[in-house]
Amino acid sequence: MSKPDQPTDTRKIRRRSEQIELWLVLILLIVVGGGLIGLIWGLQAALVGGICLISGGAFIMLLWALLVGLEKFVDRE
Repeated sequence: MSKPDQPTDTRKIRRRSEQIELWLVLILLIVVGGGLIGLIWGLQAALVGGICLISGGAFIMLLWALLVGLEKFVDRE
């Protein structure tokens, strides 16, 4: 437990929860999406779909990194 006289760092808590949510979305996209493709269309389609899903996940990570960078740039000034 934290000491009662220390203030709560809500920005740190928000950043951590955003990171957790990002990883959960990526895992859901790649694992569940690839699994559903594999169940419906087979292994070959799952491999091709997995490649597409991974590239989509990379695009999501790129957007997230851009937004985090912009946030740090704005907070610095």
